Amino acid sequence: MIDEKKLEERLVVVETAKSWSPRVLSRLEMLLRSGTDEALYRVNPIEFAKEKSISEAEGIDLFLHACVAGLFDMDWMLVCPMCSDVVESFRSLRKLHTHFHCHLCQSDYDAALDDYITVTFTVSPAVRSIRFHKPDALSAWDYVFHYKLTSGGIMPDGVPWSDAAKQLVRVLTRIEPGSTANLEVDAVEGALMGQDFESDAQFFFPVESGTGVTLPHVPVVLDRGKCVAAAANIVPGKVVFEVRNDGKLPVVFGILQLPTATSQRQKLHFGPSLSGKRLLTTQTFRDVFRSEVIGATEGIAVLDVTLVFTDLKGSTALYERIGDLNAYIQVQRHFQHLLDATVRHNGAVTKTIGDAVMAAFLTSADAVQAALDMREAVDQLNRDRLQRDFILKIGVHRGAAIAVTLNERLDYFGQTVNIAARVQNLADGDEICITEEVYRAPAVAEIIAPYPVAKSEAELKGVSKAMSVYHIAPMKP
Repeated sequence: MIDEKKLEERLVVVETAKSWSPRVLSRLEMLLRSGTDEALYRVNPIEFAKEKSISEAEGIDLFLHACVAGLFDMDWMLVCPMCSDVVESFRSLRKLHTHFHCHLCQSDYDAALDDYITVTFTVSPAVRSIRFHKPDALSAWDYVFHYKLTSGGIMPDGVPWSDAAKQLVRVLTRIEPGSTANLEVDAVEGALMGQDFESDAQFFFPVESGTGVTLPHVPVVLDRGKCVAAAANIVPGKVVFEVRNDGKLPVVFGILQLPTATSQRQKLHFGPSLSGKRLLTTQTFRDVFRSEVIGATEGIAVLDVTLVFTDLKGSTALYERIGDLNAYIQVQRHFQHLLDATVRHNGAVTKTIGDAVMAAFLTSADAVQAALDMREAVDQLNRDRLQRDFILKIGVHRGAAIAVTLNERLDYFGQTVNIAARVQNLADGDEICITEEVYRAPAVAEIIAPYPVAKSEAELKGVSKAMSVYHIAPMKP
């Protein structure tokens, strides 16, 4: 079920979007043509990149451009940390909210861009039809283990949670409105849990030897997200649950055999995936999805982001000396060099303010390496000139922030932003200032080891106590 004309047209759009590494496009086309329905549903671009031996950054760019071309649809998913349930998914960042409730775990969570929020890509139904485009027509098994649950959750013992959950399921079926299903289970000691996979409707019965069965059949009624089960003492052996759906919608209902009546599970570990934070620090996303904004009025938390602020020292004198137009052209050249350094090190330019740049990075090591590259690039600009017109000052700080929409643009807000800007003000010409939080981050000390570094204590406006700041000077000739 492939629309050949649309597939070819849209592949051409992706091909011309940028210069790709050899065979990248052919690997994408192979996925679209011969991939299974499962392989084309909620594609993890980082996993795809690893399997196809391409860089993560190029893998992410590939699916972003494929999304723009209409080959894929992008999903922002809220994922439960306990059971990997996709609690909600959204086609747009604008609709994403951060407080969510998992029906399966009956727990509430607050998501951050780097925690519980995952971005995936599903083939567009206009290009190729897969069965997951019609969830209501899926089998109960496909609905639960492919549509509801992600495959990435790993238990502390290394076993994928979806594999462990499959072993617990004794019955899984779809019950139409007004219908009754007789669900027979061969119970063993532990507990039986019945679950509507779209609501909080559950029943729970301990299974214990010697208690006797009060009813040969246990009536259960489902209605409007509630579950009412008759009282029963369940012993090991066969038991039948008469489950009636009194609601107006079909229900996917399952019965699970739990090992104990009081089993406790730890949070799952998830393999590498495209987080919301990673996407917001990807320049391609900011460039090609300019209309994407955060709709939540309170913004969305980012638990750990590193911010870089730059500024040109003495730029006013440059405008006076060579004129506004010439100076503007030269400053734009400087901006391009800063952008190139940012992208090379997994960052994205958030905004420019006059002659200054604010950029966000996944890690402090990336941010510091980008700052060093920025300084070197500006130094190269000066080597082609009669005098040193460009003198860069850079500040770097790491911490939590709030991702918000300001002036119809994705931005960051909070104390981490304020400190990063004020640390940049402490820098002298050609100097990079980093805070203790950045200096102590993984790999940073090794990166700056070849450079002269001086430590100082600084009083920053709005910060209650002095902060340690490390001043990184250029290497001596």
